[in-house]
Amino acid sequence: MSHNSFGHLFRLTTFGESHGPAIGAVVDGCPPRLTFRRTDVQAALDRRRPGQSRFTTQRREPDEVEILSGVIGDADGLLTTTGAPIGLLIRNVDQRSKDYSNIAQRYRPGHADYAYDAKYGVRDHRGGGRSSARETACRVAAGAIARLVIPEIRIRGALVAMGAIEIDRSRWDWEAVGDNPFFCPDPIAAQEMEGYLDGVRKAGSSVGATLEIVAEGAPPGLGAPIYGKLDADLASAMMSVNAVKGVEIGAGMAASRLTGEANADEMRAGEDGRPRFLSNNAGGVLGGISTGQPIVVRFAVKPTSSINTPRRSIDVTGAEVDVSTQGRHDPCVGIRAVPVGEAMMALTLADHMLRHRGQVG
Repeated sequence: MSHNSFGHLFRLTTFGESHGPAIGAVVDGCPPRLTFRRTDVQAALDRRRPGQSRFTTQRREPDEVEILSGVIGDADGLLTTTGAPIGLLIRNVDQRSKDYSNIAQRYRPGHADYAYDAKYGVRDHRGGGRSSARETACRVAAGAIARLVIPEIRIRGALVAMGAIEIDRSRWDWEAVGDNPFFCPDPIAAQEMEGYLDGVRKAGSSVGATLEIVAEGAPPGLGAPIYGKLDADLASAMMSVNAVKGVEIGAGMAASRLTGEANADEMRAGEDGRPRFLSNNAGGVLGGISTGQPIVVRFAVKPTSSINTPRRSIDVTGAEVDVSTQGRHDPCVGIRAVPVGEAMMALTLADHMLRHRGQVG
């Protein structure tokens, strides 16, 4: 299986399966002499960790990261990058493969089961193997390393819609994101989501979500025209996340309903010699190059395909069957995708920062 790596100069390669002994990542291209602590990486993983509320899978994984290479220093104190590949390992300790024995020969609707079998002629039915969102823990760990390369850029994410419930942007409060289990910036909407998702969960069903990731402090000039566009790489990064089915930058799809006058981000002279933009429909990227405005990316996460409700499918022989997925699953996988989206933003910007320095100094 190829294509397990992401990035150019700052490059991430992940390995491992959902129900294997461990998952992990190798971060290549990280500059030397950057300092951090293992707890910085662990803090990022803790935000994504399963089993933290009744609204996520109850799989109990501590997700304790082991840093195997690429650093010198005290394992529990200050670490310094050496420029060598950084190895990160996360052991699986609470996998229950027997939960999947009933679908070993059956394709789960909405999952990658059939597509994997059609391509490789073999699949790992235990939680999906490499197709499982368990792999995203590797991205979150690597994203914490990527932030060392871009300390001047602040990256934050939030869940802005769950099913039909959307936030009121006039109530947006970044401080509220950490005060509810949904990473929601609207406290009132978060309360509505709690009752709504309880109903979805008890019904054995699932629901999708829309997430928004914002990077503030990115300098102008990241990205390149044509085939190295920053927004194209960001779209690719977010689409690579499990269950993501749509990505938009800035105004996104809504731009198609605007006039030229409304869509154009007009400028005036700023005090620092740079332009002062009067709006940000472009989402901080024009012509594939960052403008210095906040970079805004939204992506849609489909409902979790593993649900208790029987769904029509076929087995490996082509016989028609009904599939009801047992086990521990997220009723809204979009909740834990917020830290993953932040990590993909950090990985993309770190890579583009190094590419920018390599080209223009």
